This record gives sequence, structure tokens and C-alpha cells, in this order.
Amino acid sequence: MKINNLFVFLMLGLVFLMSCGKPTTPEIILPEDISGGYKIVTKFPTLGNAQNLFVNDDLVYIAQGEGGLMIADIADRATPQIVSVTTEDARGYSTGIIVKDSVVYLAAGSFGVTAIDASDVSEPFVTEFNLPMKPAKSFHIMGDFLISAVSEQGVKFADISYPTYPDTRGSLATEGYAQDITTSVDSTLFVASGELGLSIYHIEDFQNGYVPDYWLVGHCVTPGYAEAISIIEEQSVAFLACGTAGLQIIDYADTTNVHIIAELDAGGYAKNLVYSDQKIFMAAEKGGLQVIDVSNIASPKLIGVIETEFALGIDIDDDYVYIADDDEGLIIISRPD
Repeated sequence: MKINNLFVFLMLGLVFLMSCGKPTTPEIILPEDISGGYKIVTKFPTLGNAQNLFVNDDLVYIAQGEGGLMIADIADRATPQIVSVTTEDARGYSTGIIVKDSVVYLAAGSFGVTAIDASDVSEPFVTEFNLPMKPAKSFHIMGDFLISAVSEQGVKFADISYPTYPDTRGSLATEGYAQDITTSVDSTLFVASGELGLSIYHIEDFQNGYVPDYWLVGHCVTPGYAEAISIIEEQSVAFLACGTAGLQIIDYADTTNVHIIAELDAGGYAKNLVYSDQKIFMAAEKGGLQVIDVSNIASPKLIGVIETEFALGIDIDDDYVYIADDDEGLIIISRPD
């Protein structure tokens, strides 16, 4: 009798523990055709390992690891043409990229930032290298300032009034390992802070790039590892690519109660994202391109998947999605009509 009672007690305890677990993410069921109307136009091998990219009209600028910078003409999206490759003085392993006017900035980790004058796209040349914004991960431009996420060093600033010769200024220690940043019009700084999720700072008294002791005004720990961020200012919503936890959607309207309102994990490793037209376009490494409808912020829906080998970087325009794939190079994908 005692043995039977013990057995019943253990079984009831097991049921109780199971009921206290974290709710499971709803299963994502896609039709047989998972593309959602997105179609690969071309796969264009790069000379290096494509890490990230920046599209400007009919040109694409590609950070390609040890291969420095590649510029390609994409006037004909089906047949890109290499315009130039810049490796001399482009030191380190370039993973981040942004373009202002005709100047390209590469984030090269422990080799800091490289500035390249590309006013003549056929013959770009390095004007500054190994700038002390290390280890540089990604960029954001706010007016005449270049802001770089520098991992455990937080965030660093440079004056780019003269774009070819960035003048490094102050820095801001942030929580976690800063991977990506963006700002709002009211000079609020949002940081994708790796294992610590989202961190928010006010920098309204930002003066000439020198940073006083800004304080953390909002914070939200996310599952996974926060790699990239985009925001919708008018709705006070942030989207984070959080590695193995996929897309996390965060309400920051009340900075004393920043919280996750929805999530969607469609597999792969959420590495980078872009928001446009009520959709999130996400590069998810082995998960390829994932397109997520966020017209209802509280209920995101996966509406398209394009398989690629190892999608890392992403950019878009009105008609196409552009993927920097570590294995396959530049992938151009047409958007549905």
C-alpha cells in the first residue's frame, strides 16, 4: 500500500511540474510552396566570404571578410558585374558595412574601422584604417556621426563631417556585448546587447561626439542572443534578431516596463533583419531568408522562406531582397508583385 501511494504521489508531482513549464511556441505550418512568391533571380559568387551588404540604386557594396570590399553593378539584377575589389589596407575580417555619400565604412572586428573613398567606384582607395573603434561589429549613422557597436566595449562615436577621415570621439559603456545599434529622432539610442537583449539610452545632450555619463533608461532581457535591431518609432516597437530564439518583438512605450509582446522562431539562427512595409526580412544563417508579416504586431506570421546556405547580411529595395551569404555570395531575390 505504501508503495502504491508513493507511486501516485510521484505521478501527480510529475504532472504538476510539466504544467509549470514554459508554454511551447505554436507550431509553424507552411504550405508545400514555402516561398510566399519570393524568387531567386541570381546567385553571384563573391571573391571573398560575403558577410554583409549595402545597396544604393544600381550598386551593391559587399563586406567580404578577408576579401575587403567588393562593389558590383546590379543594373541588370539577373547578371551582376564586378566593378572593383579593394583589399589593400582593408585589414582584418570585414563583417559590417555602411555607406555615406561616396564613402564606405567597414567594420573589421579587432582591426576597427576602415574608411574607403569610393567616389570613383572603379578605383576605390582606403583613406583610414584600423580606427580605434574596436572590436567593430556594425554601424549606424546619426547626422554627421558614425556610431559603431563594439561588443564588450559598448558603443563608440566618430565625427564624419569629413567622411573620408573619421575623427573618433567618445564612447558609451553598455550592458552586454553591443552587436547592433539604431537611434530615434528624439536621440534615443537602442542597442542589441547580445545575451542581455535590448538596452535603451537617451543621448539628447550628445555634444560633438563626446559622451557624458548616459544612463540606462530601459532594458529587456530576451531569449537567445540579440544580434540586430530595427524599430518602428510611431508604435514604440523594436524588432530584434535573437539567434536561436528567432524574432523577438518588444514594446518600449513605457521605458520602465519594456517587455516582449510576441516572438516567432522559424529555425536557423536569426542574424540580421530589415523592417519595411509591415514586414520583417530576416537573414537566418542556415535558415535562409525569412519573411514575416508584422501587420499585427502581437501575432507575427511567417509568409515566405527562401533557402540559402548561410545567410548573414540583408538589404532591400522596392522590388528585391539582397542577401550576403557566407557560402553562396550575393543572392538577389525578387519580391512578389
